[in-house]
Amino acid sequence: MGRSLPSGWTGSGSDSGRGSVHGPVPVATAALPAVPAGFTGRDEDLARLFPVLDPAAESDLPVVICAVSGLGGIGKTSLALCAAHRAVRDGWFPGGTLFVDFRGYDADPVTADQAVVALLDGMRVRGPDLPQTSAGQYGLFRRLLAEEPRSMLLLLDNASDPGQVMPLIPGTDHHRVLVTSRDRLTELDAQLIDLDVLNAEDAADLINRSLRLSDRSDDRATREPGAVSELATLCGHHPLALRITAGMLRKRRHRSVASLVDELRGAEDRTATVGLRPVFEAAYRQLPSAQARLLRLLALAPAAEIGSETAAALADLDVDRTFDLLEELAASHLVTPVPGGADVRWRLHDLVRVFGVGVVKEDAGLWEEGEAARERVLEFYFRWAMAADGRLRWLPGRPEPERFVDRAGALAWLDSERAGLVAAVQWSREERYADTAVRLSVCLAQYLNWRRSFDEWITVCGVAREAAHRASNRVGEAITWNNFGLALRQTGRAEEAIDAHTRARDLYQAVGDRHREATAWDNLGGVLGEVGRAEEALDAHTRVRDLHQTVGDRHGEANAWNNLGATLRDMGRVEEAVEAYEKALQGFREFEDWYGTGQTLSNLALAHHATRPAKARTHYLQSADAFTRANAPTEAARAQSRADSLT
Repeated sequence: MGRSLPSGWTGSGSDSGRGSVHGPVPVATAALPAVPAGFTGRDEDLARLFPVLDPAAESDLPVVICAVSGLGGIGKTSLALCAAHRAVRDGWFPGGTLFVDFRGYDADPVTADQAVVALLDGMRVRGPDLPQTSAGQYGLFRRLLAEEPRSMLLLLDNASDPGQVMPLIPGTDHHRVLVTSRDRLTELDAQLIDLDVLNAEDAADLINRSLRLSDRSDDRATREPGAVSELATLCGHHPLALRITAGMLRKRRHRSVASLVDELRGAEDRTATVGLRPVFEAAYRQLPSAQARLLRLLALAPAAEIGSETAAALADLDVDRTFDLLEELAASHLVTPVPGGADVRWRLHDLVRVFGVGVVKEDAGLWEEGEAARERVLEFYFRWAMAADGRLRWLPGRPEPERFVDRAGALAWLDSERAGLVAAVQWSREERYADTAVRLSVCLAQYLNWRRSFDEWITVCGVAREAAHRASNRVGEAITWNNFGLALRQTGRAEEAIDAHTRARDLYQAVGDRHREATAWDNLGGVLGEVGRAEEALDAHTRVRDLHQTVGDRHGEANAWNNLGATLRDMGRVEEAVEAYEKALQGFREFEDWYGTGQTLSNLALAHHATRPAKARTHYLQSADAFTRANAPTEAARAQSRADSLT
């Protein structure tokens, strides 16, 4: 045809060229739709998008395409329209714009064949001017674009498959193509921009803007910032959910934001209340069965973010297969990869979690599948936490634990899965999971102590203790009381800690577990000493010694003598303390426990420090040697430094 494209096209939406194959014939418009009112935030995303759209920018691609992808309702179209309007305003596309909605996630998505007819119609090619074959239509479309010297922008919205847009890509590099999709269209040679939810500040701003757009005097958002923040959280900072809830607030003009927060918090299906359930249902229905199964199982994970191996435990699949499925779900933006460290972690949006849990609850078969998955992940957590705990408690000179080669590795794993581990202990409230969850809580004690996470430790102990009590698991109850006391002691709640250790001691006595009873007495003695109840502390440590002697635990007896020595030294009974340390030293050396030997020698040095510095120096040197034999260089260096200070 050889025609030039006139400026100011109008899209008539004529159906004269082709009938619909999959659904209503799409309409291509030259005038861009308006940016939704209240659009806010996205400055960083716009900053990424503009350099790609700029027709003057150089690129290695034959045609510059930018594909914006993200979860349904996340604001892809709004972002694309905002960028397009600003670019047109700045004169970037004098050749004009064309916009078409591919309805990619409807039951009848637009095909490329339908779209090219609509695009030609937007260029005023219709009726007898329209070629009768698809090949002719594509040829004419590309020729018109090639003959247009001025830069143009094609905004191809809501595509679900690369095949919808690939035949429509211009053959010349001075035009730009902007595609939006819920899926990462990796098959396209395009700059890919993934869109996430809004940050907390922009989410609150969206609610405020939406309210003031309809009524400038509506200042509820500024009067109730805490409620607005919680509302945004309940909406998962998801733009569509935020717009819908803002609309709900506009209708209930004389009610507080807090009232809607209460309603959402109590909603049986929050995704339905905030209008996202149809979006998630459509995405879920389109998933292959293996991806759909993994998605609903991920919704049952104890935390919103988990590692690949934890996901594999949930799915009962090998890690490689699970990773493949996770990447496919990530391409659909139903999970978000979170790179970091040696492993990619995976985060599920809060509202997707709510939707997935709802899917499982609605079907008895899926519910049992989910319960089995929770059992697997809880057992996985317990095995790995037990291995990590073994590494944290390991002392030089003892057999090396398996799985984690050093404390750093154990801590890294515990740190990465911490939210899930703590949440999984809460499952102890359910009878099916109580036993394993209680055992998991025990494995977390040393770690939470190391990380000084005393509030979490207290919570974990409290939940596990109650579960053990309900199950008449007296040993488990005693262990959790004992750990509870340790956590309380670290937070300065000494009297409560004394009560907790006393309860643990009594339970151990009741079941005849003398080894653990000695541990409870030992901890009780420690906290009694801290609060100045020296005689009671001495009695407690004496009982520890006697219990170890009764059961023939020579190594435990050595530890008891060491603690007795410390208590006696604090009481000013130095000679008796030295005698206790000597007996501890004898026991540790008998077992070739060089680490315990080093500790006791350091304690002996402290006992002699003020009155016999030469003897103290000798003990420090001996301590450094013992720590060296125990492969504990830090402790050895400390003992050597103290010896040097007495030279």
